[in-house]
Amino acid sequence: MVYKNNNILRENRNISYIALGSFDGLHKGHLTLIRKLVDLAKDNKGKGIVYTFKNHPRTLVKSKSTPKLLLDNLSKEEILKEKNVDLVYFQQFTEEFMKNTPEEFIKFLIDKFNIKGIVVGFNYRFGYKNTGDVELLQKLSHKYDLELHVMEPCKFEEEVVSSTRIRDEILKGNLEKANKMLTREYFLRGKVIYGRQIGRTIGFPTANLGYSEAALLPKEGVYYTNVILKNKKYKGITSIGNNPTVNGKTITVETFILDFDGDIYGEEIKVCFIERIRDNSKFNSINELKDQLNKDKIFAEKQKNM
Repeated sequence: MVYKNNNILRENRNISYIALGSFDGLHKGHLTLIRKLVDLAKDNKGKGIVYTFKNHPRTLVKSKSTPKLLLDNLSKEEILKEKNVDLVYFQQFTEEFMKNTPEEFIKFLIDKFNIKGIVVGFNYRFGYKNTGDVELLQKLSHKYDLELHVMEPCKFEEEVVSSTRIRDEILKGNLEKANKMLTREYFLRGKVIYGRQIGRTIGFPTANLGYSEAALLPKEGVYYTNVILKNKKYKGITSIGNNPTVNGKTITVETFILDFDGDIYGEEIKVCFIERIRDNSKFNSINELKDQLNKDKIFAEKQKNM
């Protein structure tokens, strides 16, 4: 069972192990922590808890530099549940919470979760103004008789995997690299909303995604995607941009779903990005656009990834 928010029931307060971090993206490096956490909890007949933030700390500290997110909280919870985590705790990052010293934070965890051990990454920072580091955590662990497990950096192509590095690849349109570091396809989720409905007039009706403003959009262009709708997977062609051929004014995420015909306005879909096909182009006519869309469709049909 996975819980969120502050409702920690007393009957669930047996000995526990806790993994600490922001876990944005739950990438390859993060998953090594999660596997260690789950193994420790299982071997010691305890609970495995992931402790993270409901809102990114920079929304409070440096709001103008808050990074776009790789994963929303609901998706984070779903993935952690799949990984057999017992409990997910989303901490609201507030001014009051921010003022906790590193030691006050550890004492809070001991009191609230009855922890026996802590799992963190090699570069973990905590406490007021990030003054706590792994070295201090070692000292506090000895003081409070806690097991501490510090995971080594995880590398891809000889460089450390990080959320920042993954964001950079997505912003460049390098989804294949980003996906290898995530260990799954990068995706956006949201409800299908009404758009200009131009696509349906040329035989390519698109699902216009109502995505979160906090989410990271891949580089503008056209992508081969998979679309998850009501637990069923379809091939898709997704355009991110302002539709220059029809003089669009805003950035949209629009997907033509292959082998599908139905009214899905208001339905939630997940768009999984697999490969960038091409840049957006301003075509001389609607017919030229239609010809290119037919080529994109043929490309998607040939792909084996589903």
